[in-house]
Amino acid sequence: MTEDMFRTVLDSASVTTDPEGWLRLPEGQLLTLYAAHDGVALNIAKVESLRLAHGVIRARSNKGETFFVAREDLFAVSLDGGTKVSAGRKAGFLG
Repeated sequence: MTEDMFRTVLDSASVTTDPEGWLRLPEGQLLTLYAAHDGVALNIAKVESLRLAHGVIRARSNKGETFFVAREDLFAVSLDGGTKVSAGRKAGFLG
C-alpha cells in the first residue's frame, strides 16, 4: 500500500493526532490491518491508534499490544463502524 493510499484510509476514518503524536481513531471505532510478506499473512485486529515513520507502521491495539509492520507489506484496512449495540435486559433478571 502506498503512503497516499494509507493516508486516504486514515482521512476516511477521521483520525486525530494526540499530544504524543499517535493517530487516534474516534471513540468506539477500531480498525484491522491486513499485511502479507513472502506468502505469510498477518491480521492486526482492534487497532485504536497508529504511527507512521520511515515506512514502518506502529499499531497499538485496544489491549495495549503494539505491532510493527512495513507499510509496503500492508494491502488492506477494514474499519469498524463504531456502532454500539444496547444490551437491553440481561438474561435471568426480571424487572
